[in-house]
Amino acid sequence: MTARIGIVLHHHRPEVFDLAQRAISWCTTSGVQPSLPKPDAELIGRTDAAVTDDEFGRGVDMLLSLGGDGTMLRAVQYAAPHGVPILGINAGHLGYLTEFDPGQIEEALDSWQDGSLIIEDRMLLEVSYIGSGQRPVDFALNEVVLERAQSGHTVAIDASIGGVHFTRYLADGLIVATPTGSTAYSLSAGGPIVEPNFEALLVTPVAPHMVFDRSLVLKPSTGVELTVAGYRNAAVTLDGRQVTELVPGETLVCRASNRRARFLTRGERNFHRILKDKFDLGDR
Repeated sequence: MTARIGIVLHHHRPEVFDLAQRAISWCTTSGVQPSLPKPDAELIGRTDAAVTDDEFGRGVDMLLSLGGDGTMLRAVQYAAPHGVPILGINAGHLGYLTEFDPGQIEEALDSWQDGSLIIEDRMLLEVSYIGSGQRPVDFALNEVVLERAQSGHTVAIDASIGGVHFTRYLADGLIVATPTGSTAYSLSAGGPIVEPNFEALLVTPVAPHMVFDRSLVLKPSTGVELTVAGYRNAAVTLDGRQVTELVPGETLVCRASNRRARFLTRGERNFHRILKDKFDLGDR
C-alpha cells in the first residue's frame, strides 16, 4: 500500500512554500502520496494534491508541519483525532515543538521512511461545553482561554475544581494549560514552567482584579469547570484560535484527554537545554 503524508504549512512565509515543494519532490521520488488542505495547496499551486479539511487527517501515515510552533498547533488539530504522528520542520521563531531545521527536510523524511524516528507523546486538553448551543468537543495542546469578549472590560468567571466551587475570578481571562503550554501564554501571564512529559492542568488568571492572583497546578484527572458569571460574554480561545463565545450561565469544561499529540523526534530531547537556548540563559 502506498504511504501517504499530509503537509501543513505557514501561510505567510514564502520560504516555507519552497520547503513544501521540496517535500512534494521527495514524495515523488520516494513513492509517497502527498496531500494538503485546500488553502495550503492553493498557496503553492498544487491543487492536484488538495483535500478538504474533513478528509485531510484521515488515512495519512504522518503529518509534516512546515513553519513554527503555531503551524504545529494547527497540525495537531488535524492529527490528534486520528492518532497521526507529526514531523515538524522549524521555519519559525521559537520552535519548542519542531525537531528539524529547513536544511534537514530530506534527511528528516528519509528518517521517517526508514523508521528511525521515535514518537514522543504529549498530553492534550479535552474541552466541552454546557449551555444552550450545541458544539462538538474540542482539543488543545497548549491551552484553552476563557477571556473577555469586550476590550476594556473584565469578565467574571466562576471556577469549580473537581466538581466543587472554588472561587469567582474577576480578570481579563483565565487560562487552563497543559505542561506543553506552560511555556506559551500561561508563562506570559506568570504561570510556572513545567516539564512537557509531566501531566498536570495549570490554571492561571490573566490580569486578575482580585487579591488571589496565583496559578494552580492540578493533577490531570481533576476536572475544571468555568462558568461565565455577571452579565458580559466571554470568548473561548484554543491554542490561539477563537472558536466560540459563551454567554452568562454557559460553562466550559476542561480535563485531560485520553488522546495524545504524537511528535516524531530523533530521540529524547533535553527540555532544560531547549529552555536555556530559547531564553538565552547561557552558562552563567
